[in-house]
Amino acid sequence: MEHTSDSALVVFSGGQDSTTCLAWALSRFQRVETIGFDYGQRHAVELACRTEVLARLRAYSADWAKRLGPDSLLSLDVFQQLGETALTHDVKISMTASGLPSTFVPGRNLIFMTLAAAQAYRRGIKHLVTGVCETDFSGYPDCRDDTMKALQVAINLGMQARMAIETPLMWLTKAETWSLAHSLGGEALVELILEHTHTCYQGERGQRHPWGHGCGACPACELRAAGWEQYRKATSGVQRA
Repeated sequence: MEHTSDSALVVFSGGQDSTTCLAWALSRFQRVETIGFDYGQRHAVELACRTEVLARLRAYSADWAKRLGPDSLLSLDVFQQLGETALTHDVKISMTASGLPSTFVPGRNLIFMTLAAAQAYRRGIKHLVTGVCETDFSGYPDCRDDTMKALQVAINLGMQARMAIETPLMWLTKAETWSLAHSLGGEALVELILEHTHTCYQGERGQRHPWGHGCGACPACELRAAGWEQYRKATSGVQRA
């Protein structure tokens, strides 16, 4: 099957990073589809958030609505069967003896990207877009640039294809990710991300902080909050100038 160069499949969780990546793809490609994964995550509230975010992105821009195609949600409960992690079981978030946080789900992004590639292959899509990042990240080895480049080679060899893995956030800080969202969709998109996306590992949606909803204490919340504070300081400085 021919994979058209103006098409993209975004790995979309309903979080800040994947929403920014989806906006990035919608600003560049004529045909954009999304794929998500229910892997038994404790913060399964993100699955409801992703549906809401998709609906609001369609309403945000007539052009984006025209470009935004079907969404797929795949079940991957196998990760719960493979062993305990802080994202799939009631396990304390901590640093493990391996030097990786207990929130690391071994093989998660490898499987996500492989299944996304299989979907893209069938849909005739060339570009796979993911929000992995090596600048502000939790030490996950499957978020690294080298991992994504190696995956691209393996996928294309194994599927006899010419797909490309796009990582628009790879070298951005979290503050720069907020800035990218603003450049793509202005304050309206930033507010959409603040109010409707989900990042918190605890699945907390109660209190609304300046940076969005979350427990405020888990690593994901702390990173998002710190990035927001840095972004607002930078933008307020520009406004004063």
